[in-house]
Amino acid sequence: MEIRGGLCPDDGKRHRPLTLLRAIRGVMCLMVLVSTAFMMLVYFGFMSAVLMRLFSIHYSRKALSFFFGAWLALWPFLFEKINKTKVIFSGESVPPRERVLLIANHRTEVDWMYLWDLAWRKGCLGYIKYVLKSSLMKLPVFGWGFLILEFIPVERKWDIDESNMHQMLSSFKDPRDPLWLALFPEGTDFSEQKSTRSKKYAAENGFPVLNNVLLPKTKGFYACLEELKDSLDAVYDVTIGYKHHCPSLLDNVFGIDPSEVHIHVRRVAIEDIPSSEDETATWLMNTFCLKDRLLSNFYSQGHFPHGGTEGELSTVKCILNFMMVMVLIGLCTYFTLFSSIWFKFYVSLVCCYLASATHFSVRPVPLLSFMKGRAKV
Repeated sequence: MEIRGGLCPDDGKRHRPLTLLRAIRGVMCLMVLVSTAFMMLVYFGFMSAVLMRLFSIHYSRKALSFFFGAWLALWPFLFEKINKTKVIFSGESVPPRERVLLIANHRTEVDWMYLWDLAWRKGCLGYIKYVLKSSLMKLPVFGWGFLILEFIPVERKWDIDESNMHQMLSSFKDPRDPLWLALFPEGTDFSEQKSTRSKKYAAENGFPVLNNVLLPKTKGFYACLEELKDSLDAVYDVTIGYKHHCPSLLDNVFGIDPSEVHIHVRRVAIEDIPSSEDETATWLMNTFCLKDRLLSNFYSQGHFPHGGTEGELSTVKCILNFMMVMVLIGLCTYFTLFSSIWFKFYVSLVCCYLASATHFSVRPVPLLSFMKGRAKV
């Protein structure tokens, strides 16, 4: 099996063939996930992220963590239990419910979903947030979720992104709120074409030439550290590798690929990371050199070192969570379709609000803070 340009080893075959049964099951799973996302957003998302936030950001986040942690847990259930994808953790076993900044390599469009498998095991699934490209905020339904869950949209132009990032990061400092803020410093997913451009830029500017990752962008990482370092416990350096084919979203949904997902975790105490911007940039570059070597060894050996740090998800826990979500969604669907006309009116108004709030990036301000601000004026 050949490894070319740092890409996932690919023998041209899928791990499992796309049969009619897998196609039907995948479509049903996707329909369930989209429909449940819509109901969770309209009922529990609006109540938690809008109505409760008018009185308390902290309790708003706790409610969101409960409801959307339960919904996000449907994805690891799909990956690990229904599609039988092996998710293998290695490196260090990290403590539960820490406040962390998580940096990961970006192999493909679904890397961020597999971070949910680790976050659920650590009790922080409902508190995970991402720095993501702003175009994803325009996705129907899911863009509403990104807004409600306080993901940070970026244009990948620092003169535009700097003020928005600092403004949003400043709202994440409450130590009572567990936080997993995930950042992909490469800025885009890996491809052979992007790798060639990255290597050329590195060679021309005196940076390390990396084969399995792209050169990291440092300003966003430093901004996160600068704003949050006093309230973070650690940085998690996560490296993701796939066997034997880098999957797409539909590969995951249909259960075709990947056969195995390997996730290597290195915990770095926040005080062990330099404080100046130049030294932080050097630290991040060295970290990606380490990722590059880890991935080279992974493709030659088939695994990361020090495997087996996390156990399998509990099947009973997955099923109970699935049943709870289905009961909640069933009740919401009944009220919307078969109950009073006022529920239909409510759903229509909430959809209008979420669409406009996402378009204009509007987040409610607690009434007490708003009144204090008005009094100062």
